[in-house]
Amino acid sequence: MKSPFYLTKEEMQSYGYKIVDLIVNHYDEEENKKPVSKASREEMDSIFLREAPDSATPADEVLDFVAKNVLPNTNISTHPKSFSFVPGPSNFISTMADSLATGFNIFSGGWIVSPAAAELEIVTLNWLLKMFDFPVTKGGGIFTSGGSMANLTALTTARRIKCGDDFSNAVIYLSDQAHSSNIKAIRVLGFKKEQVKIIPTDLEFKFSINKLKNEIAKDQLEGRKPFCIIASAGTTNTGTVDPLDALADICEKENLWFHIDGAYGGAAILSKKGSRILRGIERADSLTVDPHKWFFQPYEIGCLLVKDASWLSNTFSEKPEYLRDIEGNESEINFYDYGIQLTRRFRALKFYMSIKTYGLNAFKKAITYNIDLADKTEDTLRKSKNWEIVSPATLAIINFRYNPLNKDLTEEELDKLNQEISSKVVDSKEALLVTTVLQNQVVIRMCLINPKTTLKHVTDTLNQCEVFAKQVLLEWNK
Repeated sequence: MKSPFYLTKEEMQSYGYKIVDLIVNHYDEEENKKPVSKASREEMDSIFLREAPDSATPADEVLDFVAKNVLPNTNISTHPKSFSFVPGPSNFISTMADSLATGFNIFSGGWIVSPAAAELEIVTLNWLLKMFDFPVTKGGGIFTSGGSMANLTALTTARRIKCGDDFSNAVIYLSDQAHSSNIKAIRVLGFKKEQVKIIPTDLEFKFSINKLKNEIAKDQLEGRKPFCIIASAGTTNTGTVDPLDALADICEKENLWFHIDGAYGGAAILSKKGSRILRGIERADSLTVDPHKWFFQPYEIGCLLVKDASWLSNTFSEKPEYLRDIEGNESEINFYDYGIQLTRRFRALKFYMSIKTYGLNAFKKAITYNIDLADKTEDTLRKSKNWEIVSPATLAIINFRYNPLNKDLTEEELDKLNQEISSKVVDSKEALLVTTVLQNQVVIRMCLINPKTTLKHVTDTLNQCEVFAKQVLLEWNK
């Protein structure tokens, strides 16, 4: 009997070519599209909500339906005017590499199943270890679905190494600008609320060293066990990098685990300016970086690096009977022993193929360009009578608000005005530009990590913001 999923070679080729054409045309026409898609649940239900069909539908008909209804109803995170959250400016080589990994359905959990997949993960992790001046021979790491899973893996490891089986008295410290995935990880790991100390940041949104020292001393005096500090190397809100050397000094003195969440900003190590800002990152015990952010990879690929690979294997290695024939020797790494997942997709391939194809210098050039573009954006804003910088350009992120010199607007009016500007820009679908809150102020945030974004894309959007601002003020009779 033929498989119920059987297609002839010609049918597969015809179908595959259509999908490749869709992807290529998307890359080619991307800038001519609008980056924002908006739809209600009711609108989506009216298109998609059907019972699962018992009988077959022609493959081309299903593909045409997806091309018409699914692909247009999603934001384009690779668009040069996608300024919000952390955009995903992918690259075509990695996209095709992902297609290869999926097409061959490569299992990347154990060496015996795919030695090449395991080897490429070792090789690309070694590239990253060298970038961040981590020990290559003793150090190690693992590719994950993203920064959230990398942070969870890191904190699970830190708890095991520093606390053993009893963590009932342990305390962990992070700043009020730390990424929310760290709080999720802490919650998943079963820490109680009183075991988590969120330290206020200073006026530059950096970890307050004095407040941290006070909190650690207080916990020690009250009989608790400080065990971990989580620092940020590029916060999502502002791109701010915590004082890494000062935090490392505290960790060394107090025998604490030092985890750095560099999911967003870690890639800046490839630029001269970024590497200066990230000084001290090499002193971490564990480091999260997210290649699907500023290393220009498609979703999903996060990464955890550690100073000692045995920390991971000692934390996650299990030896069930059904895996006894695939253990191999110590040099043949089974990555299911290094993290939570047993079944793992082949994430290393896209990272490997893109760096081999473009060369590391292309990535350095792109990241340097992004940082310079944010600096130019700051210069442009400072020369205007309408804009106020709230958080200056840092690792390609800048926060600002519309606050014209010739208007005497209250803080409440400024918050409402900037929120409305953002909403109108998003409603126009011309750019994805949303707000955040800094120092109790509603501000507009730009994340400029797309190498296809030009200063003209930025200024066109700022001009659009000013048009909307004047409309709102006119409605208010201001």
